[in-house]
Amino acid sequence: MKLSLSPEQRAARLALAREVAREAGALALGYFERLSTLAVEFKQGGQDVVSIADREVEVLIRARIAEAFPEDGVLGEEDGLVEGKSGVLWVVDPIDGTSPFLNGLSHWCVSIAVAVDGEAEIGVIYAPVSSEFFSAAKGMGAFLNDAPISVAPTRAIEDGLLGFGSNHRIPPADVGRFVTALLEAGGMFYRNGSGALMLAYVACGRLVGYYEQHINSWDCLAGLCLIKEAGGWHNDFLAGEGMLKGNRIAGGAPQMKAGLIALLERVGASTETIA
Repeated sequence: MKLSLSPEQRAARLALAREVAREAGALALGYFERLSTLAVEFKQGGQDVVSIADREVEVLIRARIAEAFPEDGVLGEEDGLVEGKSGVLWVVDPIDGTSPFLNGLSHWCVSIAVAVDGEAEIGVIYAPVSSEFFSAAKGMGAFLNDAPISVAPTRAIEDGLLGFGSNHRIPPADVGRFVTALLEAGGMFYRNGSGALMLAYVACGRLVGYYEQHINSWDCLAGLCLIKEAGGWHNDFLAGEGMLKGNRIAGGAPQMKAGLIALLERVGASTETIA
């Protein structure tokens, strides 16, 4: 039988996620305000970077979770997976959008999701610079600064902005083909360097959808929960080994799905997990 949090368990973890996201955001913002002092490391390529801010913010989040729910597991971008006994997994990106963060740009956030049995039941994304706080929980709707939000009601690929993610794990030619097909179809892409934040923008109707050929779970699970609770759809990101190895992601307002499938067919990409 599929596991799920009870309403009381979900409410307790949502409360903690909201509280910890604000604490983590405040810590990250302090580092952001003194960027010149940060030590920076390159992980896998010129655009894959990590700073002491990322590491210290994740340490804070992990400590707060362990204190409140010691049997829950945690998967974080910086320190990997610590398995728990409860069947509950917190999926954390301490600073999603590290490159914008380190270049003094505002498009970064703290992303915290809670997953149970292959489903994100809680999603919280906090952007401290803009003071925008997104939150959602299974069956409870999605909110921006405590006001209800929903995906774009009418716009589609042809007349809306499509959030688009790109990284050095994807061949540049694949990126170019997709962007070309999107522009030829009359659409336009939007990219700010934070997948989590762009997914939150989908949930509140600023973007009509989001697509990325490969993304990690800590970058997107909170956003996927937001989109679903805001009335949107997304593919089965956690299929296969998506949680630990990442996967393709597609989602957005219901009316943009057909247009996205048409784009993928046009560039010869599989639509198996999307249709």
